[in-house]
Amino acid sequence: MAGSVYKQNPLHVFYFIPMKRRNFVFITVFILKLSINTNPSLAQSVQAAPSASDQNQILGPRQNASSPLNSVQQNAPPQASIPPGILTTYPSPPISPQGGQPAAITRGPPALFPDLFGVTSWLRRRGIGFHFDNTNEYAGALQAPTRGPHYGNYRQGSSNAGQYSANLNVDWEQLAGIKGFMTHMTTVGRYGTTANRMFGDWLAHSSEIYGGGGNVAVHLVSLYGEQSVFHGRLLIAGGRMSQMSDFASSPLFCSFQNNSFCGRPKAAADSTYYGSYPAATWAFRMKGRPRKDLYIQTAVYFAENGIYMNYQHRTGFKWNGANIVGYEIPVETQWEPKFGTNHDLPGHYKLGFVFDDVQRADNFYNTAGQSYYVYGGKQLMRKSSWQTYFMFDQKLMSYAHRPETSGLTFMGGYIYNSPHTSVRDFEVYGAFMSQGLIAGRPLDVLGAAFSYVSIAPGTRDTSIAMVEAGKYTGMPNHATGAQTNAQVLELDYSISVMRGVTFTPDFQYYMNPNGQKGLRNAAMLGFKSYVSFF
Repeated sequence: MAGSVYKQNPLHVFYFIPMKRRNFVFITVFILKLSINTNPSLAQSVQAAPSASDQNQILGPRQNASSPLNSVQQNAPPQASIPPGILTTYPSPPISPQGGQPAAITRGPPALFPDLFGVTSWLRRRGIGFHFDNTNEYAGALQAPTRGPHYGNYRQGSSNAGQYSANLNVDWEQLAGIKGFMTHMTTVGRYGTTANRMFGDWLAHSSEIYGGGGNVAVHLVSLYGEQSVFHGRLLIAGGRMSQMSDFASSPLFCSFQNNSFCGRPKAAADSTYYGSYPAATWAFRMKGRPRKDLYIQTAVYFAENGIYMNYQHRTGFKWNGANIVGYEIPVETQWEPKFGTNHDLPGHYKLGFVFDDVQRADNFYNTAGQSYYVYGGKQLMRKSSWQTYFMFDQKLMSYAHRPETSGLTFMGGYIYNSPHTSVRDFEVYGAFMSQGLIAGRPLDVLGAAFSYVSIAPGTRDTSIAMVEAGKYTGMPNHATGAQTNAQVLELDYSISVMRGVTFTPDFQYYMNPNGQKGLRNAAMLGFKSYVSFF
């Protein structure tokens, strides 16, 4: 049994492996030096309004939930026409537009009340952008759960979860003359629960908006400042930040509702130390562009214990850092080509690597080389861990005689985690999104997504060993049987009801819930609603 835990899959040989820390730091410093010396306008990628043909301009719930507004802007490609070149440097336009025009960072998605009593426009002229919205997600199982001696608490049912969110973006150059400086603040209030746990699944929430909000009226998600330097070629940020809103992120993920996909592919947030919306840690990030169609970014996020637990971060305002236990260093680069005869088929191709210097428990062994969960003893601790990923989205075609935003987009990716410390050693996913498929409905989006998650060998063998030993209590991940792999299929149709309001009927199908072949497949039906108030 123990010998099978870390057998290497030949398909994984070419992926990153743990490296000496000093070599990793050297590579990181080298990339930072390259970005500082050759960076073009990052300010354009952060603040320029997306063009009509950009897929990131598809508005709705994907600009909330786990992809806050500032994350959307950071992932938007540059819009200015820049001469081509391998390492072309060029000046950027000023952060604040000339003539007193509001900066793009103060612009939110279309709202039900776009200029409530003239307050919104008054604030924007002074460099202040405020946005308030609500996301609500409902799902219910269509069949009875698995019955058996170990499934006494399982039941058939439905649930509702949601959040209200407030985003505050300030352009301090426009407000107070502090050149190139911006601040971002996001707060949420969350409510409800998720239905998938009723039939035994703890790997992929049917309502991704659930959890982490502390059950308080106001939970701080993030609060940080950004400084544009070298005429916009480099952006430096620091403060309370969510790692998974900056890295391995996309505004398109929340075109869907299931947590295997929405927010980010679940394997990308497999570590409880990675700050994932609405959790944040102290962090410092640098992002730049050596080319018009390429960005490189890296950061240091200080890992904290209990960032998803009420006893540490119920309100999100605990800032003393007393529970910092290490750090994570992600490095990510994204290529942003535009294909097609008219260059109207944008794509985003992302490659990333994360090294974390945090002691994490081995998912199988104790210090004596035995199964920790079966034989007890002292759990083996690993000094560090890592993750690598490749993600992309590509618009495949535009629809004739429809708005530029219409068309068919495919996105996919692969995440691979260190098998020694993860629950999911890898995940592969793919999705299609078709906007404006029906004539006369240019903002509606039809979507289909599929994800496959592999349970890490150590986690899998732990569950098998416990079942063989007859120990069904205290199994990892709330398991009630052997865990191997899990798949989730999701279909939805986002209906643009009116400006600032979308309603999305949603169907989800779980195969091997909780990664357990012993649990019957589960079909769920529900909806997501989104209202952008102002």
